[in-house]
Amino acid sequence: MNGRASVFGALALELSSASEPACQWLAQRDAGALAELVARDLARLDPAAATLQLAMSGAHCDAVELLRPGWPLHVALDQLAAGAPQRDADHGRIVAFGSHDGRFPPVLAPSAEYAGGPLRLLPFVLSGDADTAAAVGEAFESDLLESGMAGADTALAAQDLFGLRIEHARYLTLHDLAAMMALQYEHAGLAVLWPILEAALLAPSSEEWLDAASEPLLHFADGEARMALLSPAAWAARNVDTGLDGKRLERGFAHFQARQRQFAAVLAAHAVPVLFVHCASGERDGL
Repeated sequence: MNGRASVFGALALELSSASEPACQWLAQRDAGALAELVARDLARLDPAAATLQLAMSGAHCDAVELLRPGWPLHVALDQLAAGAPQRDADHGRIVAFGSHDGRFPPVLAPSAEYAGGPLRLLPFVLSGDADTAAAVGEAFESDLLESGMAGADTALAAQDLFGLRIEHARYLTLHDLAAMMALQYEHAGLAVLWPILEAALLAPSSEEWLDAASEPLLHFADGEARMALLSPAAWAARNVDTGLDGKRLERGFAHFQARQRQFAAVLAAHAVPVLFVHCASGERDGL
């Protein structure tokens, strides 16, 4: 027997700047109708996908809610689907999750804290025969970013059902989404933080350092990010070559502290644990 495996992905909805969703999640019937269109689209992209089970959430989330260590949202979706009633043959069946009597599965519910972004994502899982899933996953990793546009009727259905104004609707793997997020963080001046996030997402047992002058000192290991808390003197010692006078050093330290808060907030959004450690030396050995 080949065993069972899963492919994690998402329907990505790029919204117009003036768009504000009328709802965060769909009723069960509407979620099922949208999932049928998604299943058809994925089968067009790779016919083998039609032999796998599709599980899809009828709620749109922010990228940070999908890009978390261990992919918890997709794992929860996969587990819920595994417990769904077997009304059809296992291969190729569609399992959609929407609200019933106004209630949506809590483990799939998006956070209001991250609502309102220009990119909203509906997670899906394709699961079934391990060899088939591996082949579909490999094909999607290779081709989805370039050729994964959703069908026009799929985009229109999502637009009408959620009350959105959608510019583009496309399919992404989680690796595609991570690459997009890395580019967004680069544009936002957060490129130096991405290696820490990438390690947390893709290699949680690995070790990664952020050790650059004027930037927060960070060490990722054992699944958590340790951030050095520096005194003004320790911070100044790490920046002795900047040639700054007293007042400019004071402003620089205030900027450094704001940068620490920014980094901690980004890591927390991705559910990466952050441990603040007083570091008298201001060097790696203090972490």
